[in-house]
Parts: sequence; structure tokens; C-alpha cells
Amino acid sequence: MKLIRFGEAGKEKTGILINDKRYDTSAFGEDYNEQFFETDGLKRLGAFVKSNDLPVVSEDIRLGCPVGRPSKIVCIGLNYVDHAKETNATPPPEPVIFMKSTTAIVGPNDDIIIPKNSVKTDWEVELAIVIGKKASYVDEADAMDYVAGYVLHNDVSEREFQIERSGTWDKGKGCDTFAPIGPFMATPDEIADPHNLHLWLKLNGKMMQDGTTANFIFNIPNVISYTSQFMTLLPGDIISTGTPAGVGLGMKPNLYLKPGDVIELGIDGLGSAKQKLVAYAKN
Repeated sequence: MKLIRFGEAGKEKTGILINDKRYDTSAFGEDYNEQFFETDGLKRLGAFVKSNDLPVVSEDIRLGCPVGRPSKIVCIGLNYVDHAKETNATPPPEPVIFMKSTTAIVGPNDDIIIPKNSVKTDWEVELAIVIGKKASYVDEADAMDYVAGYVLHNDVSEREFQIERSGTWDKGKGCDTFAPIGPFMATPDEIADPHNLHLWLKLNGKMMQDGTTANFIFNIPNVISYTSQFMTLLPGDIISTGTPAGVGLGMKPNLYLKPGDVIELGIDGLGSAKQKLVAYAKN
């Protein structure tokens, strides 16, 4: 299945994609959130879809993040050798973990706001995993059983905040609108091999990132198992698995985003998204 959430920000309804056509599943009566995944929601939703005539949803309606507010977004840094090299970082011996604020979540085609006082806002196309059941001290051999699905994620980053302002990376990762997710969540049966997916990102029509998940340093079972040694992962939580080479930080000279720029990005089997950069403005 391919799950969507659609409508006004903060008031999204649930839906599903069938043959690239949008259908409304709000009569199912549940958001696609922690409780949904925890209570075998995907199986129950599948039965609901088969036994009901679903209203069609217009292509003009905004898409939101396909997962209702997760308890956390966990990110894996420097998980592609080429990206580590371009940023002059040593490939890590263990996964690098940092957190991204859930208040950063927006829809796949929403605007990205360049934060107040930012001069180094950057892009990162990533494959993200949605956790399907509570995970703590998971064995690597069992880790794929905990995957509810996969989503496209732009791990937007402010490099000055992240690298030059002391402390951890988190402050450069959690700004408002810094986590556009979607357009949909694909269940594992929709993705033949998550370790062989083409992912790409264009800036103003120019290809900047053109990579493959075959180049992971740490694969998905390893990342899930490793992360679960340090924190309990809850149903609906998102793990973003890192970005390939081609970010602005790796350019010589560095290249950063400015108001009016347009980002397009996508992953095989997970669709594409498009985001416009806008300047911060006090409400």
C-alpha cells in the first residue's frame, strides 16, 4: 500500500494511492500515527480498503507528511562514503546518530523557510524508514520485521548552526520546515530492495545529488538494531538513513540555498517532491 495524508496543514485527512490515483480513507476513522501502527493498522486498513468504495481525492489538494506526528525523527549522519569524503569527514566506525525535531515536519511540496539569521541552509535527499512496532534491543537478523514502510525525506540542514555554533548537530537540523516528508509512505511489499534504490535531488533544475542506497556504509537492519540499543523506537517513528554526495557543504566553493530557489527530489518507488525556498518572516 501507499499511504497519504492530505488537506490543510494540521488538519490532514488520511488516504491511499492506488494506481497513482488518490483515495480518501478518512472513514476508516484513524490517523496514521503511533496507535495506528501499534494496533496492526496496516492490516486493518487493507481490509477496509478492499471492502469499501473510497471517494477520489483531487490532485490539487495539498499533501502532508504521510505519517501523523511521530514521537521522534532519528537521523544517521555520514552514511555514504562519498558524502563523508566531500565534507572532509572520516567515514565513521559506528553509525552517527542525531535527532531532528518533529516540529520541522512539513508536507512534501510545502515551502522551506530559511531560518532567521541563516546563511548556510543546505539540502540532503534521504531514504527514511517508518517503524512499525516498538523496538528495543533488536537483533540485526530481526530488524526488517520492524519496518512499516519507507518515505522520501529532505534532511534540510543549516550548516553554520550545525557545525560552527558548538555542541551537537541537532540545532542545525530541527528548524521549522526542515523535514519535508512524502509524498507517500510505501509499505515494504512495494519496495523490492531498499538497498538498491536510486535517489536524486535537483536545485533550480540542475542535478546536484545522484546516488544509490547500494552505497550505504551501514545498511537498514544495522541502523535499526544499532539505534534500538540506545533508545526505544515507537511505532510511527522515522529513521532517516543519510545522504549521498552532492550537498552544498561539499561544493567548492560552498553553495547554499537562497529565497526563490526550487528543490526537486525523488527516490525510486517513493515518488518525488518539490519545495520552494522562502525567507523567514515574522508572523
